[in-house]
Amino acid sequence: MSLLPDQMPPVKPKISPEERRRRTADRLTMIRLKMAIGRELDERGIIRPAEIGVALGLPPAEATKLLTRHQWREGDVEQLEAAAARLGVQVQEPASSASLS
Repeated sequence: MSLLPDQMPPVKPKISPEERRRRTADRLTMIRLKMAIGRELDERGIIRPAEIGVALGLPPAEATKLLTRHQWREGDVEQLEAAAARLGVQVQEPASSASLS
């Protein structure tokens, strides 16, 4: 059975090389932030979702999703940076990341 032109599924637009580089850099930043935040929470003995939410200044479900989500989403880097700042966590970018931009 063939589809008529008006029944074809929409074509997903391709992202530009610049956008791909930005998203790759964001993913790496997110991984570093998640690891640093997780380490800090562990050191403080904060393990329950409600405690994590209070520590990060987010609702418990949102805080848990932010720290465990594997998919890149717009705005996650900013939320993770705010959470790290709230905890007093410093994350330095490696020198090699400058070549990505």
